[in-house]
Amino acid sequence: MTKAKVGINGFGRIGRLVLRAAIEKDTVDVVAVNDPFIDIDYMVYMFKYDSTHGRFKGEVKHDGGKLIVSATGKSTHTITVFNKMKPEEIEWSSAGAEFIVESTGVFTTIDKASAHLKGGAKKVVISAPSADAPMFVMGVNESGYEAGNHHVVSNASCTTNCLAPLAKVINDNFTIIEGLMTTVHAVTATQKTVDGPSGKMWRDGRGAAQNIIPAATGAAKAVGKVIPALNGKLTGMAFRVPTPDVSVVDLTCRLEKPATMDQIKEVVKKASENELKGILGYTEDQ
Repeated sequence: MTKAKVGINGFGRIGRLVLRAAIEKDTVDVVAVNDPFIDIDYMVYMFKYDSTHGRFKGEVKHDGGKLIVSATGKSTHTITVFNKMKPEEIEWSSAGAEFIVESTGVFTTIDKASAHLKGGAKKVVISAPSADAPMFVMGVNESGYEAGNHHVVSNASCTTNCLAPLAKVINDNFTIIEGLMTTVHAVTATQKTVDGPSGKMWRDGRGAAQNIIPAATGAAKAVGKVIPALNGKLTGMAFRVPTPDVSVVDLTCRLEKPATMDQIKEVVKKASENELKGILGYTEDQ
């Protein structure tokens, strides 16, 4: 089977982890990366060493202006590197890239992300929530994707990808009347290492390693977009906590159908072993 040819715009946290995932799963071929702020030597260094996820278990180097990444038992990715500021200037077609992961966090609307199509790309996946692009969460609503009409789509947020599959299982089996979600969220790059000024909420300027910071989240509202039956039924908030990785969502619901704890556990476990296998996990380990 021919692998999809993928390009990555933005070689930051998301972009580098997309490449790691692509190598590990070995189901797509990453052929191009664009980042105007990182030269190829620095790309090698940043990809090789990761303070959170550990050193890359493979080989990464560059040769002839291309990034070459390989791992034992996996396909070697020979990657064309671009350093363009504007998406429309990236010649994706010259590298054979057809599917673009837009992971800069900047071009998150259909209009802005569509600029990639001018360089020969066929489809764009935004790695963040979007104000107007169709939003898809795997295991929840990807069946609604229309290849002929959807050229720019959003993969929603990390919190939405955590919350939506669980909410779907609960709603499908017991019908959610209303719900409150709280996400306890690891720090992100937008936070301050020490106290500093913040243009929006003052508390957002507090040192990330020293504070638990209440924050807004659009995840509950986004679930209503991917599960229309839950539109307007969920609300929620976030707490940013001093951990570099691992976040959790706590979902409290009022249900239409009575349910015991064992019944809820049973349907979640069943879904994790069947239609949501590989997306939703279940464990009774403490």
